Amino acid sequence: MALVGKKFPSVTVDAISKSGENLRINILDEAVNKQAKVLLFWYPKDFTFVCPTELHAFQAALEEFKKRNTIVIGASCDTNEVHFAWLNTPKKQGGIEGVTYPILADTHRQLANILGIVDQEFEYDEEGNEVFTGSNVTYRATYLVDEEGKIFHESVNDMPLGRNVDEYLRLIDAYTHVQKYGEVCPANWQEGKTAMHADRAGVAEYFNKN
Repeated sequence: MALVGKKFPSVTVDAISKSGENLRINILDEAVNKQAKVLLFWYPKDFTFVCPTELHAFQAALEEFKKRNTIVIGASCDTNEVHFAWLNTPKKQGGIEGVTYPILADTHRQLANILGIVDQEFEYDEEGNEVFTGSNVTYRATYLVDEEGKIFHESVNDMPLGRNVDEYLRLIDAYTHVQKYGEVCPANWQEGKTAMHADRAGVAEYFNKN
């Protein structure tokens, strides 16, 4: 079920800071109370392979997100203890040492199940009994939430497919442009490029200029 255009679910989840402090984070409250955009990205599991490349990529772009008044938060279904162990594992050993943004520990999968992003599959055996076959971890889901708590972007990658962090910066730029100017952003729009008015005259003018 698509959640774009809806309020982010008001669910408070355990999390951990870079220093090992146990936190409780509600994404909706983060956006509304701090009047900031929030990028929440889910990854399948700590101590895996594609995952640390993504966490470091978001860390490398953290200042760019801050310039855009955007809070970055990671999330998986691992525990705070496992998160902290990974945070203290060097990058060259597959760890995420140096990551400074908080990471949710949705161990009960309460929020992940509300979002519908957990790999949970069931089959039936010869006796008709339901058998669980899924991995029970999340896909690579990403949510962009505005200052009112509304989801303005969601995407879900299968587990082998790493994300392009620059695309989320572009989407934030585009949404901020819409908020500020009331224009809409055409295909492949980048900050500083021509946007358009949302009417026939606007699209005609855009195509005449491009």
